[in-house]
Amino acid sequence: MLTNLPSITGIIAVFAFMAFLLVQKRRDIAVFSLLAGLAGFAALEILDLLCLYRTDDLRSLKKGALIAESLLPFCFLLFSLSFAREQAIRGFSWFSRVLLAGALSFPVFAALAPVERVFYSPDFAEERMLFLGPSGYFFYVGLMFYLAVALFHLERTLVALPRAVAWRIKLEIVGAGTVFGVLLLYYSQALLYRSLDMNLVPARSLLLALGVGMMGYSRLRRGEASAVRVSRDVAYRSLVVAAVGIYLVGLGLLGEGMRYLEFSAQRSVFVLVAVLAALAVLLVMLSERYRRKVKVFLHKHFYRAKFDYRKEWLRFTERLSSARSIVELQQAILGAYCETFAVQGALLFLADPEGERFEAVAGSQMGLPTRRFAGEGAFARHLADKDWVFNVADEHSAELADIEYFCREQGIELAVPLLFEKQLEGIVFLGQRINPGETLTYEDYDLMKVLAHQATSSLLSLHLSAQLSTAQEMAAMGKVSAFVMHDLKNLVSSLALVVDNAKSYLDDPEFQEDMLETLDGTVKKMKDLIARLKNMEGKSSLQLFPEDLLKTARDGIRLAGGDGIELSGEPVLTLIDAVEIQKVVLNLVVNAREACGGEVPVRVAVGSNGMGFVRVSDQGSGMSEEFIRTRLFRPFQTTKKKGFGIGLYQCRQVVEAHGGRIEVESREGEGAVFTVWVPLAEQELAAEGVEAV
Repeated sequence: MLTNLPSITGIIAVFAFMAFLLVQKRRDIAVFSLLAGLAGFAALEILDLLCLYRTDDLRSLKKGALIAESLLPFCFLLFSLSFAREQAIRGFSWFSRVLLAGALSFPVFAALAPVERVFYSPDFAEERMLFLGPSGYFFYVGLMFYLAVALFHLERTLVALPRAVAWRIKLEIVGAGTVFGVLLLYYSQALLYRSLDMNLVPARSLLLALGVGMMGYSRLRRGEASAVRVSRDVAYRSLVVAAVGIYLVGLGLLGEGMRYLEFSAQRSVFVLVAVLAALAVLLVMLSERYRRKVKVFLHKHFYRAKFDYRKEWLRFTERLSSARSIVELQQAILGAYCETFAVQGALLFLADPEGERFEAVAGSQMGLPTRRFAGEGAFARHLADKDWVFNVADEHSAELADIEYFCREQGIELAVPLLFEKQLEGIVFLGQRINPGETLTYEDYDLMKVLAHQATSSLLSLHLSAQLSTAQEMAAMGKVSAFVMHDLKNLVSSLALVVDNAKSYLDDPEFQEDMLETLDGTVKKMKDLIARLKNMEGKSSLQLFPEDLLKTARDGIRLAGGDGIELSGEPVLTLIDAVEIQKVVLNLVVNAREACGGEVPVRVAVGSNGMGFVRVSDQGSGMSEEFIRTRLFRPFQTTKKKGFGIGLYQCRQVVEAHGGRIEVESREGEGAVFTVWVPLAEQELAAEGVEAV
């Protein structure tokens, strides 16, 4: 029973990992191909285990095992080609597609070829050896070729990934490489000795369990891989060919040494030692911490300067210049800091337009905190006055104790100020270092400051460009409005003429018909133009009175048509301009109904929680976090195919004129919730010393 334990362990590990993959939400080609490949491997393990005890059924069992083996080239090659890739099949090269098509010949061969032409065994019950026939030899040569290609593509993916992402999934790649390497080693022994040694099956099973264990641990603790695009220009600069050559030479020396010493069970020990040694070397080489230590050692003992400033500057500038939007620029800045200084994550805080506070706008491998920093607070003044990198480990004054607590809570070690003409424009927070034992020197701090100056200039340039673009669009809209208002003036003149003529010809049936036609056409044109162009340049002049917010919301819904809208809540006395708030409710309800397409109801709730609120909820298409952060509430920014993108801009102008605010919660495909907060009448009147009636 103990001799079966390794095989049973490997089979259970494979099925457990397959079950884990099935319960995951992500479904793509890489997952399905990995599931199919592992299923084939599990079937191979089960059938080979049965062969050891049911020698009478050896022929049929090895036929099934051969079919299971024939599935591995296609499944594992497809997995290695699609793992962590943006474009799956469409991104494959023509050569990869040819290889995939060629892999389909393996199942055909396995199904049609007689077992005796693949392998034979004169006395399997005693030796547990299967000698390869001519067909079997070439079958396993092809199988080894496909396994080597799959290993090559896994390494290609790992090299192409950013450091932060590579750190997260390197164990999964090493685990998959272990599974491929176990088979590669097993079949290399078969080709070397022209025989399949079934005594190696337990060792193969244990190493299989080790491989899928690393893959499962990586997905469970570190998450899934992010999709990347692999450049074909550097695709074939690989270490796989050299590594395989050195590896095989080392295995040959080890095997000859064990044969010379007449070591018992040499094949099983040989396989275990070879694979475990390869894994140890791989893990050390792929460890970012050890790579960083080697880099620091080399710079300390072989170079005068730790950094090649010209190279770092050019690389940083190239990354920033490739950004096409503010979001891409922010991620480029954080990614450069993470890679250059070997930190596990970073956050970017920027000042709001008024400069009153700093809030998180972007993160790399770190979630965005809700904490904000006052523009005139102690931390902002400290960074602006010192113009130096803030290190949490240093001693600071008592007024910065709250900032130290925030940094330690978030796993932050450094804060780099983004200054422009001694004005603090933002802060880059750097997380924990990959190599905690590395000592930061003045060279690190100097380079952080140099990159911060460049980053600040790029951020301000892009921000000013966006402001200029908006100003130009506003100016263009103003010109259009001037022409439209001229047309409105003409329409009003025509109405005045109708009124004047009505005094004399009102009883004339022909005049009545013309008058109604003129009025109908004019009213339609005026409504369309006025609805689009009214209140474009500022906040409304409000007439504030105590009003029931529930009644105001009901009137706004009535203006929107009222169909498919559910209103709930209780009366709330607020100090508002009822006409303007009705327009806000009207705009939000119309937007919600258009987002839903009229298929699901729009819900409007009225209540109070320190302030009065109107909450409009829908289950429509929703908005992305990027759109909400960078484009929502800005003129000429809209998700509609037709529209000016000024409705929500006007809504915020009106609500802020009341002393209130608008909050938004939305995700793509999950609808949106807009909450309008306005002051309660009791609060405003009490502040003015007036008793509410």
